[in-house]
Amino acid sequence: MKFPKKIRTYCPRCGTHTIHSVSQYKHGKRRTLSEGERRYRRKKEGYGSQRKPEQKKFAKTTKKVLLKLRCTKCGYTVFRLGIRLKKIELVDVTR
Repeated sequence: MKFPKKIRTYCPRCGTHTIHSVSQYKHGKRRTLSEGERRYRRKKEGYGSQRKPEQKKFAKTTKKVLLKLRCTKCGYTVFRLGIRLKKIELVDVTR
């Protein structure tokens, strides 16, 4: 699906509708020294390996795209949950 790179929407910090730059959210790298990650590795060790059953069959074929909207005026970032898409394409729309 094609989606514009810039949209005019409400900014909670400015209190008005402003131009926002749109990008797709991508999660960062997991921290290996975080408590949850250390606990997960410790439980995975030894015999028995995986602590939760691995899911073989998935019910959904796509994931919901999370859009990151950044206000061009104040720089405030708002996340907006998108719709289920296989692929999103950000296009430059000039009027």
